[in-house]
Amino acid sequence: MKYVLMMHTPRGSGEYEYHAWKPEDWEAHLAHFGRLNADLKEKGELVDIVVLTPPAQAKLVRAGSPGMPVETDGPFPETKEFLAGYWLVDVESAERAYEIAGNASDAPGPGGAPLRMLIEVRQLMQSSPPVL
Repeated sequence: MKYVLMMHTPRGSGEYEYHAWKPEDWEAHLAHFGRLNADLKEKGELVDIVVLTPPAQAKLVRAGSPGMPVETDGPFPETKEFLAGYWLVDVESAERAYEIAGNASDAPGPGGAPLRMLIEVRQLMQSSPPVL
């Protein structure tokens, strides 16, 4: 079963504020994910990892008049969290996907304290939805 594990991080002042962390805190944070990703790869569960740019570089696009999409900066200021990236995993059960998400959520932040980031877990549809 394939699942997407989407990491949502606190927005803070508008960016994920890792640049203000002490170098050793950032190194510990990256090492945690390095171990997690290596473990997933070794077990054959890792399909893909995607890291996204900060929200300041995002654009929201919707259809406008024909052939003229409307583009705005995004996400909106009231957003408290943003999608930082995701893992695509192929695992035996939902419980394993939840276990991986819990491990990712527990990544250390400043001072080594667990960040407890929100990881949204959703199973990929096994077939295309019916056309109505």
